[in-house]
Amino acid sequence: MDKKIKTAVVGCGMISNIYIKNLKNLFSIIDLVAVGDRNPAAAEEKARTYGVPRVMTIDEIAASDEIELVINLTPAFVHYGVIKQMLLAGKHVWTEKVITNTLEEARELVNLANEKGLYLGVAPDTVLGAGIQTARRALDTGMIGDVSSGVVTINRNQSLNAELFGFLRGNGGSLPYDVGVYYVAALLCLLGPVRAVSAFGAPAKTHEPEFLYANDEAAPWQIPGSNVISASLRFRCGALVSVLFDGNTVGAEQHNFILFGSRGVLKVGDPEKFGSPSSVIYADQPECVLPFTHGYNGVNTLEATPFDHYGHRGIGVAEMAYAIRRSRPNRCGKEYGLHCLEVLAAMEESAASGHAVELHTDFDMKPLAPGYYSSFFGGMARADAERSLMD
Repeated sequence: MDKKIKTAVVGCGMISNIYIKNLKNLFSIIDLVAVGDRNPAAAEEKARTYGVPRVMTIDEIAASDEIELVINLTPAFVHYGVIKQMLLAGKHVWTEKVITNTLEEARELVNLANEKGLYLGVAPDTVLGAGIQTARRALDTGMIGDVSSGVVTINRNQSLNAELFGFLRGNGGSLPYDVGVYYVAALLCLLGPVRAVSAFGAPAKTHEPEFLYANDEAAPWQIPGSNVISASLRFRCGALVSVLFDGNTVGAEQHNFILFGSRGVLKVGDPEKFGSPSSVIYADQPECVLPFTHGYNGVNTLEATPFDHYGHRGIGVAEMAYAIRRSRPNRCGKEYGLHCLEVLAAMEESAASGHAVELHTDFDMKPLAPGYYSSFFGGMARADAERSLMD
């Protein structure tokens, strides 16, 4: 058995519920010993709810000789400071998406992790779920032949969402960075690195509060950056993919993710979910839904808590913990996270300049081993999916 990694969570907002619950109950490699937040009451509430032994300040977590791994669940605009503090303290770090809000800061953190020989893992880890891993296996086994092109779209009323979740009003709150990153990450997992981006963009509209119960202090705001992006991505493998992220429309979400191949068409499931199935279409044949070949399908059999729709969030943490213990690269590593961010930044740069942007970062992501499952007996019993994270 691999020695458990003593772990702390920094940031006790909405996403921490599913992380803490899963890390406490689903992954034998993780020993969650502490939580911390700039609001001590929030950390104390999470510790009490989930039975975490200690509440610590961020400085105390950094200074601890016991804690090896820190999970950063703070808003994106404070990622840089938290991650840098923990890396300088000699901690491995897993962070929610994106690494930081700027490519320059992200490169600095990646270089720092490299210099100190530390792991830096980056969400989204939905790419390790049953849905995207099954789609990856379909491509790797040649089910649709060589991918020539694809179309990816997602729409939301991001400004209205920002009324509910105030952190979306800051840098990193636009639709491409908050939601589009799941689609970019899935494309990277399935097709590999991007080599060039050409894009057009549009800003978010100034938003007036709409909800009846809106905070009286909520003055009109405008989410920074491009809230609409229409881009073309050229992948190293030769595939050309059209991407549309529209955060200026209504909340009737229309998910679309299609890859066209020389032998067939792959309709990829929702990349924001761990267990959204994919299907294959062949000439003159009905569409065929693919059974999952991997575990972590997003069905959580633990006691219900808020934001359970995030399913198996935390598998990237567990996979990185096994990588640390076995001295191998982790799949959702710093190179993957940096390339995700460079793709998003290239969209913004191309939209602003009117010119195509060449990318310079690279990464490699091995698929998980197939044949392991999350549960048996209709979800009543835990199965062996954690074994797929070990090697």
